[in-house]
Amino acid sequence: MPYRKVMYRLYPNATQTERLETMRGLHQRLYNTALEERIRVYQEAGRGLSFADQCKVLTQWRRISAGLASLNAQSEQVTLKRLHLAFQAFFRRVKNGDTPGFPRFKSLRRYPGWGYKTHGDGWRLHAGENSVHGKLYLQGVGHIPMRGRARTTGTPVTCEILHKAGKWYASVTLEIETIQRERGTAIGAFDWGLTDFLTLATPMGIETVANPRRLKNQLAELKRLGQEVSRKIRMAQERTGRKKGFPVSVSLRHAISHLARLHAKVARQRQDFLHQTSAGLVKRFGAIGTETLAVKNMVHGGGAHKKGLNREIHAASPAAFLKMTRTKAEQAGSWYEEAPTREIKPTQRCHGPCGPQCGPCGPQCGCGQLPNEKKKLSDRQHQCPHCGVTCGRDENSAWVLLRWLDARLSGREPSEVWSGGGFTATTGHSAGNEHETHAIAV
Repeated sequence: MPYRKVMYRLYPNATQTERLETMRGLHQRLYNTALEERIRVYQEAGRGLSFADQCKVLTQWRRISAGLASLNAQSEQVTLKRLHLAFQAFFRRVKNGDTPGFPRFKSLRRYPGWGYKTHGDGWRLHAGENSVHGKLYLQGVGHIPMRGRARTTGTPVTCEILHKAGKWYASVTLEIETIQRERGTAIGAFDWGLTDFLTLATPMGIETVANPRRLKNQLAELKRLGQEVSRKIRMAQERTGRKKGFPVSVSLRHAISHLARLHAKVARQRQDFLHQTSAGLVKRFGAIGTETLAVKNMVHGGGAHKKGLNREIHAASPAAFLKMTRTKAEQAGSWYEEAPTREIKPTQRCHGPCGPQCGPCGPQCGCGQLPNEKKKLSDRQHQCPHCGVTCGRDENSAWVLLRWLDARLSGREPSEVWSGGGFTATTGHSAGNEHETHAIAV
C-alpha cells in the first residue's frame, strides 16, 4: 500500500500550547538521557545499548518519573527509535570512511517534536468533510483545531508533532489504496537554470518558467534581522561576561522569533513553487527529459566571489525539484528520463541533428557537434562554429535534451520497463494487469 504525508497547521489554545511545550521538553530530556545512558554503558562495560535494551529501561524510568508516565508510551519509544537511527547513521558513516558525526545532545530550541506510531494510541485524527481541516486529538492535550487537507484520502497510520518558528504542525502519514495523478500526453525536455528557472523545449518551440527568487527578495530584511540578533547576543554576552549560558531577554527572543518566521516563510514559498511547477509538468507531459545535476559539485569551492552564486543555487533547490518531478511522474505513470550530463554535454553540444518530425530544416536545427573551445559559465549565448546556429545557452541545452529524449523513446514499446538516471518507469501493459496506454504526441 502506498503512503502519503499530509501537513496540518495546529491552532492550540493557551492551555494546550503550555501542555505541548511541556511534552516537547519531556521528549527532549528523554532523548538526552537515553544518549547519556548509551555513552555511560559503553565507557563502563565496553558495549553499546540497543533499541530493545533502552525500551526495557524506559519501563523502569516510567515507574519513577511522573512526567514520563504522563506521556504516551509509544511516543516515547519513537523518541528512542530516533536516537537508535542516529547511532546507525553514525556507524554507517564510520564504516564508509565519511565524517562520523557522533549523535549530539539537543537543546530544547533545536528539538523539533515527537511522534506517534499507531493511530488511536495517544492520538486520533478527526478530519473534516472531504478531509479538509478538522481536529487532532492528543492524549493529555485534548482536541486541537487544525487546518489543511489531504489531496488523496486514506487511513491515518503515524503522526509527528512539529514545532517550527513558534507554530505547531502535525505531519500525518496516510495509507492509501492508489495514488491518482493526472498525466499529460505531450513530450518535453527542460534545462534548469537561475536566470530562468526552467527553459522548456517542446515540438512547438521554447518556453520559460521565471525564477521567483524568493530568498533574494527577502535578503535585505534577513540581513537586517540577523544583524539585530547578533547585536543583542553580543550585548548580553558583554553584560554578563559569559559567551555561553547567558540569560536570554524578551527582546532577544522576539528578534530570534522574527528571524525564524521570515526564514520559514521563504521556505514555504519555495516549497509551494517547486510542488506547483513539478505538478504542472507532469500534468502536461507524458514524457519528460532533463539532465542529471551534481548539485554538490556545482556549489563546491569558489571562495567569496562565488558566494552569491552558491546561495542562489541552494535557494532554487534543483535537487529537490528533480526529486519531486521524478516522484510525481512515477505516480502518474509518465516517462521520466535524466540524461547523463558527462556523456551528452547538453550545455556544450549544438542541438540536433533534426529528425523527420521537425519537417523542413529551420534555424532551430543544428549539427550536434561540440565546440572547438569549451564554453565558460559566463558564456550565455550558444554560437556553433560548425553550422552557425545562434541561440541562448539554456535554449540550446533544452533542445539537445529534447532530441536525446526523442531518440531515447524511439522504437520503444510502451510496455517496456527501462531505466534512466537511476529511475525506473513502467507504463502500458504489465504482467497480469492490463492498462490503456496513453499516447505521446510528437
